[in-house]
Amino acid sequence: MERYTRQIMLSEIGEDGQRKIRKTSVLVVGAGGLGSAVCPYLVAAGIGKLTLMDADIVSIHNLQRQILYRETQTGKSKALEAKKSLQSLNSEVEINAVCEALSIENAVRFVKDTDIVVDATDNFKTRYLINDVCVGLNKPFIYGAICEFSGQLAVFNYEQQSTYRCLFPDEREMIASQKHVVGVFGILPGIIGCLQVNEVIKLITQCGDLLNDRLFCLNLQNNQTFTVNIPSSKDSRNTALENFYKNIVQHN
Repeated sequence: MERYTRQIMLSEIGEDGQRKIRKTSVLVVGAGGLGSAVCPYLVAAGIGKLTLMDADIVSIHNLQRQILYRETQTGKSKALEAKKSLQSLNSEVEINAVCEALSIENAVRFVKDTDIVVDATDNFKTRYLINDVCVGLNKPFIYGAICEFSGQLAVFNYEQQSTYRCLFPDEREMIASQKHVVGVFGILPGIIGCLQVNEVIKLITQCGDLLNDRLFCLNLQNNQTFTVNIPSSKDSRNTALENFYKNIVQHN
């Protein structure tokens, strides 16, 4: 436990909390900007098992914000290269690199055996998939999103409370509105990613107030933050469950 001494010294965590962290498995969907912050801090904290999913390769334009990678790794698999770096940070953590994108065909297989899902993606289609499979399998997931200078953060499906569909009920409209390429201020995914890990650790150890039923918003241009309530909608949960059983289960 020497590695985690400074964390154990916190009375809110202690040895019992560190053991809980050690027994927890986390699935991180996406190894880009958010994932570059999420994964190292989860591994450093001593998470028991980390599964990292990403089908992409490292590109030179990623390095401005995806600091998990180096120039020599361009053209190589993000998931595999991330695993090498993360394993050297903490050899005690079981790390599973998956060179696939989360899909209808594999979602149940990867989510069912994990305790917490972290959304480190950059598109609405995958977020709705994460939401629906987490609702169907009763798993909490930590949502993070970034665009230009602004970021968002929330905890969804915690103890069957608000879901992603409660925040954004119109899936078609959201997917249709997404731009293909947007600018991103380099440090933004690092900040939001670290805050996602904060929610993971709080959820595991039950220290502090979770962002369930609330959306945290950050604007780095003026350093303003605010939090808005997310009303839990039974209709949105039912839509997620219906989609899970009709469209996801049959493909798994």
